[in-house]
Amino acid sequence: MREAQVNLAIRWFAGYRLHEALPDHSSLTRIRLRWGDERFRRIFQRTVQACVNAGMVPGETVHIDATLIRANVSWDSIAERHVEAVIQANPVDGAMTPPGPAEKRFSATDPDAALATSDRRVRAEPSYKQHTAVDDHAGVVVGIIVTAGDVNEGDVIGRQLEQVGELTGRIPTTFTADAGYAYAKVFRMAEERGLRAVIPPKAEPKPRTAIPLRRFKFDAKHQIVRCPAGKTLHRSTRAPHGWYYRSSLRTCRGCSLRPRCLSPAVDRRTVVIADGFDALLRARRHRDRWSDTERGIYKRHRWRIEGTHADAKGQHGLRRAIRRRLWNMAVQSYLTAAAMNLKRLAA
Repeated sequence: MREAQVNLAIRWFAGYRLHEALPDHSSLTRIRLRWGDERFRRIFQRTVQACVNAGMVPGETVHIDATLIRANVSWDSIAERHVEAVIQANPVDGAMTPPGPAEKRFSATDPDAALATSDRRVRAEPSYKQHTAVDDHAGVVVGIIVTAGDVNEGDVIGRQLEQVGELTGRIPTTFTADAGYAYAKVFRMAEERGLRAVIPPKAEPKPRTAIPLRRFKFDAKHQIVRCPAGKTLHRSTRAPHGWYYRSSLRTCRGCSLRPRCLSPAVDRRTVVIADGFDALLRARRHRDRWSDTERGIYKRHRWRIEGTHADAKGQHGLRRAIRRRLWNMAVQSYLTAAAMNLKRLAA
């Protein structure tokens, strides 16, 4: 505001003449609290609509990714919440509630943030996560969702695609994402919605035994799994995102592959089949047959979405939150995306 008092360019841009008084600084510093994040979301939406009206958003292909934003807290604010100890010390109606994790680290000054890292070699920091969708044609940001830093990207991508349709009025037919989104549930969601998912599937994890999971054949129609010896594993219990399939003790006891398939401490084989595993298998097979169009789309994904995040952090201060709490972080993300869209519109 001090610069705006004497800078004619800023006065001209904002529409104030030399003799007119500028607003008090509190009008801007307190506007977030008065308006709330919903008003700023609508401002961002207007920039998207302006780009759509200018013909910059065909809406056929979008690139999706997430980035971590450091929360505005110090390391001294990090504490540990001993969940189990608290529950045991305070039983409800004389009954013990099943405890959660024994410890959960959080920030006492900004409890909405969560400790997260994008690289296991780097320690986790209190962060927020911005889930971004960018249109392929001109790089317009067409979707923003802000969550705590520990939220899984695969749980948000469905909401992102719905938001893109709401903001642009056009449902994309193709979306890209990196291998961090290569979950069975994501490929299943794409098939159910009739969308083309250009996502490189993850490499199969290193097997704990000599016989890896890929040697087990999943029959989605009959909901069974067949092992390399031709024996059947039946659905047993529910896992967080799938089902456990187990063989019987009698089946494994006399199997010739037992020394290679099971460790000495285990008496039967158990495998976990994720929800939508058949869609994941189809995506893995299709990855080897990607067309030139699909390769080109994914090649653009890297510089479209990662370039957008680099621009937001390097040129617009999104590397770190400037205020605390989730709704304030959402306001910062909406304003940053709105500014970037207006720059593209002006260019």
